[in-house]
Amino acid sequence: MENKELDKWELALEQKLAELKNCQNEKNVKSCMKCDLMFECDLRRAYVMAVYESMNKGQGGGFEF
Repeated sequence: MENKELDKWELALEQKLAELKNCQNEKNVKSCMKCDLMFECDLRRAYVMAVYESMNKGQGGGFEF
């Protein structure tokens, strides 16, 4: 990552990513797609929300590409 200060959304995203990777390591999978709990996983939902919030910096709205 660049040598810049992370904002609170980027910090939250990094934390959720670390938690997600730890879970994948514990379950010995390289992707959530390989996990039987993928669609019920609160940790994955929290990660997806952190990605969304890091993209819009808390401004709400939809995904606009």
